[in-house]
Amino acid sequence: MEKTLTEKTAVETIFDVAIIGGGPAGYTAAIRAAEYGLKVALIEKTDRLGGTCLHVGCIPTKALLFNAEIWDHLKHAADFGIGGLGAPTLDWAKVLQRKDAIITKHTKGLDFLMKKHKIARLEGFGRLAGPAVAGVHSVEVTSGDAVSQVKAKNVILATGSEAKMLPGLAPGKRILTNIELLSINEVPKSLIVIGAGAVGMEFSSLFRTFGAEVTIIEFLPRVVPVEDEEVSKELTRLFKKRGIDVNTGAKVEKVEETESGVKVTFTDVNGKTQVKEAEKVLVAVGRAGRTGGIGIEKTRIELERGLIKVNEAQETAEPGVFAIGDIVFGLPQLAHVGAMAGMIAAAKIAGKTYRPIRRDRIPGCTYTEPQIGSVGLTETQAKEKGYEVKVGKFTMGGNSKATILGSHDGFVKVVSDAKYGEILGVHILGPGATEMIAEAVAVLELEGTVEEMMFTIHAHPTLSEAMLDGYGAVLGMQINA
Repeated sequence: MEKTLTEKTAVETIFDVAIIGGGPAGYTAAIRAAEYGLKVALIEKTDRLGGTCLHVGCIPTKALLFNAEIWDHLKHAADFGIGGLGAPTLDWAKVLQRKDAIITKHTKGLDFLMKKHKIARLEGFGRLAGPAVAGVHSVEVTSGDAVSQVKAKNVILATGSEAKMLPGLAPGKRILTNIELLSINEVPKSLIVIGAGAVGMEFSSLFRTFGAEVTIIEFLPRVVPVEDEEVSKELTRLFKKRGIDVNTGAKVEKVEETESGVKVTFTDVNGKTQVKEAEKVLVAVGRAGRTGGIGIEKTRIELERGLIKVNEAQETAEPGVFAIGDIVFGLPQLAHVGAMAGMIAAAKIAGKTYRPIRRDRIPGCTYTEPQIGSVGLTETQAKEKGYEVKVGKFTMGGNSKATILGSHDGFVKVVSDAKYGEILGVHILGPGATEMIAEAVAVLELEGTVEEMMFTIHAHPTLSEAMLDGYGAVLGMQINA
């Protein structure tokens, strides 16, 4: 890796901010701080920036899901008037090659951005040496046997997270986390997925498309449990229609490797013992923040459930130390949340204006088939907060662009306050949901009302036009249903 700063220079320089961690939260904070004119050091333990998201998370997973989408279209090519293709065959090695090329392209892009913004980049494991001395923090950077010190007026912790593993298990060739699953040399004939959050559901969707027999085991009563109940219910129906075995309210009792694969014993929702066998098992039961070994114990930083407590400016209880991304308590572990937190921390350090993150303004996207996009309160949450709720629901079957795409599953659901018409939440299941949700985020930020959005022109024919019908449905006035 080409460094933009020698260790000697790093020791002699007092930076405005040193950032520990080069994932989406860390590199975004570094770029924004540099744009504010601050002197920035970015410390990353590996030789590549981008973190989990770029290398073994968001980007490679979505690259594979796009391959799956194309594969689905090819299977129905005759319906689109495309003949002469014969039976399509999957070259998994080429699929992985394309995925890796996308990662490499964006890794090089980050290298360029560090140089463009004159950000001092250091390779090594960073940890706080203790509280600031005379307003200056020290960060120990360990690279191999060498240890150096970086001085900074402020420090941003952005060390990310790693996949949780069930007790007694370790990842290997058959028991996998997202990391191992993204580099397997062939599509498994069968896969058991433990956990039905975004990660579990995306991989289930992906490998089912490529022909694997998929079983989902989820402890909670429904899949994608953070979503609106109607989204969970309909996605479960659609997954079962695709031949995916969905088990909710199920407790895993034992995971054993066999001669040919893996055997999972679990108690189902009715209390009966079930046994499933497959070539591979994916453990997707959440992620743990990397807060160990970074010097927190030497400071006044407060932890809750292993994550760092911060105020609305992302400041910890230790003056001059901020935390962003997956290590922050109370915020979802999403790359776009970490990136925004980084921008907020950079603004605070630079003395610029900022807007704190609002939990009910964070979009959630799950790239299953069909996709999920959501923001704001679910119907249940809105009622629990005391709102008199009015709901509109428009099914994608009435949207002409969905017909063009051959994808009619799903709906747009709008949750509003009956008294003033303010839109409280939007929940989309269907084609293009992860793109369409951006409109709803803007609407909530601007405190838009149903009446305002009913008179906001949406282009025809588009998937976004379903949003217009969703708003109208609140008053029973959708056009296309």
